[in-house]
Amino acid sequence: MTTARRVALVVVGLLLAASVQAADAASTAATPWWLWPLGLFIACFLMGIVAVPAGIGGGTLFVPIVGSFFPFHLDFVRGAGLLVALASALSAGPMLLRSGLGSLRLALPLAVLASASSIAGALLGLAMPAHVVQILLGVVVLGIVVLMFTSKKSEFPLVERPDALSRALALHGVFLDGASQRTVQWQVHRSVPGLFVFLAIGVLAGMFGIGAGWANVPALNLLMGAPVKVAAGTSSVVLSLVDSSAAWVYINKGAVLPMIAVPSVVGMMLGARIGARLLNVLKGSVIRRLVIAVLLFAGTRALLKGTGVWP
Repeated sequence: MTTARRVALVVVGLLLAASVQAADAASTAATPWWLWPLGLFIACFLMGIVAVPAGIGGGTLFVPIVGSFFPFHLDFVRGAGLLVALASALSAGPMLLRSGLGSLRLALPLAVLASASSIAGALLGLAMPAHVVQILLGVVVLGIVVLMFTSKKSEFPLVERPDALSRALALHGVFLDGASQRTVQWQVHRSVPGLFVFLAIGVLAGMFGIGAGWANVPALNLLMGAPVKVAAGTSSVVLSLVDSSAAWVYINKGAVLPMIAVPSVVGMMLGARIGARLLNVLKGSVIRRLVIAVLLFAGTRALLKGTGVWP
């Protein structure tokens, strides 16, 4: 087992341990108030390390884990989740753009549609009862697990001919792959179907406050043909635009508490900076398997909590 894999295993193990300990602490009546901000900071720091290399955004891990194991109303968790995903993306974005792993040209047209639909998703999510959202969240997270498990990501997809829209928008680029130390040129196709897919992704991002990086990467990689590292890097850029739109809805509705949002955002930003560095050297398959395990655990917990089986 390589050193990078050991580090990734330790991070995910600590994340699971912190979540379970938070659940145990919630059952204690005399829990000090400062334990929750501290627990959020530690959990979000660990989430940020694994979220950026996996390209799924911090909110994808934050909402099911914090919503299931911390004693906060789900509306506040979703509001903070969007800010967490936004902080993770903004923290890693400049580094990813400088290295060529994130493409602003590719992100902008997709993010415009997803940003608009995320506002509608946020309004819809806040109008639904919390236990219904919790059940739907569990179903969606378990669906993410199935999607990530069954999808066979291509490290460097073959795009023989870009479509007319991608040529007009110059959706192509080049980056240096740190693992293989070779220069990779890339281009995309199926731009129009990709735009419609991101329109739907925006609705889910706003409704559940999970950022939807889990859907960005398969759409960019499997549908549009971007290399997996470019898909993960560009996903962070898209998240920074989409989540900022939906977050304003939660802020306007009073669903953002500083005690939840501040330690979560600070921890996620610090962890994301480490995760952005790991993206260039870690094998994506290692992080992907570990994230699948965490999401399977968190999604099952969210579903059982929403149905009242495991309150």
